[in-house]
Amino acid sequence: MLKPILIHPDPRLKKVCDPVADLSDDLRALAKDMLETMYQAPGIGLAAPQVGVLDRLIVMDCIKEGDPEPVIMFNPEILSSSDDTNTYEEGCLSIPDQFADVTRPKEVRVGWIDMDGNPQEKDFDGLWATCVQHEIDHLNGKLFIDYLGPMKRQMMTRKSAKLKRELARG
Repeated sequence: MLKPILIHPDPRLKKVCDPVADLSDDLRALAKDMLETMYQAPGIGLAAPQVGVLDRLIVMDCIKEGDPEPVIMFNPEILSSSDDTNTYEEGCLSIPDQFADVTRPKEVRVGWIDMDGNPQEKDFDGLWATCVQHEIDHLNGKLFIDYLGPMKRQMMTRKSAKLKRELARG
């Protein structure tokens, strides 16, 4: 089932999310709904706070052509990151149609709990590394625009707020 995606500014997007203590069937269903919502949007990542749920859950799939490779992570955390960096033009489903270059570590090692409750660890690089860092930032109440200078951040926030008002009017 598709979930509505919150549009910035929304106070829920700035909250630190709670760890998932117990993998319930409801949370598993939410993860599947989030994947469906992400693909429909379309996007390559989605964090639970973007659909109004303040739990540490993200979904992502950076494969744009060919067979999808969905990843569902409960309680993801960055275990280590490289000194080398990459700069990607990032966007966000909660800040529609706005993009900016963000520099992040090129490679990260991430630990998380999978859908079956098993601990996982994996190294990500390139776009996958950028995406997982972007989504984990959401769980910590941080948006990609928080990496930008104040003028650019204010401009993007104003545009997003205007869009939000227009959408609310229908």
